[in-house]
Amino acid sequence: MTALLATTDLCCERDGRLLVDGLNLSVEPGHIYRVEGANGSGKTTLLRVLCGLSSRYTGNILWRGEPVNQVKADFHSQLVYLGHSPGVKVVLTPRENLQWHASLKGLQDSQANKAILAALEKVGLYGYEDTACFTLSAGQRQRVGLARLFLGHAALWVLDEPFTAIDKQGVAELEQWLVDYAKQGGTVVLTTHHELEIDASIKSIRLGGQ
Repeated sequence: MTALLATTDLCCERDGRLLVDGLNLSVEPGHIYRVEGANGSGKTTLLRVLCGLSSRYTGNILWRGEPVNQVKADFHSQLVYLGHSPGVKVVLTPRENLQWHASLKGLQDSQANKAILAALEKVGLYGYEDTACFTLSAGQRQRVGLARLFLGHAALWVLDEPFTAIDKQGVAELEQWLVDYAKQGGTVVLTTHHELEIDASIKSIRLGGQ
């Protein structure tokens, strides 16, 4: 089986310091992968490189067996990336924040609105769709960001500390979303400092730290 995402001899640096050295990675559909390593070991740097947000690397990144720079449109249409920040503009409402992301997934007008409302209901924010995000709690704003996961049908979720700011119930819900997504053939690559109930089913990608 061709890997969904793979790297060969991948090396990444930040501020002149080599963080990832010769990484050969094969990410298969239907699995959850956690990037592990000490603070400063390059976890966020690796995720940004894999998503095409940084070009400061050497080696190869392949999407379904093809060099990612040759299939960028397909790759980005099948990717959802959530960084440390939830990526929410607080002067906008949850609906307004998600409209832009819905359009990137090819959803327009009534179809987009229906998908947005369904996504907000999924993350526990139904009824808040037209509330300015600056009035929401940090956990609720994180949920607005997480709602992006349910717009369209991406093949790959790349999540950098997705459990930040959400409560115990939210952690359990997100864990279940990850499990359900993987069971449906989706793939997750994430970082987290949380101890998770689903740890036994997560594959590790270990980075060394200096």
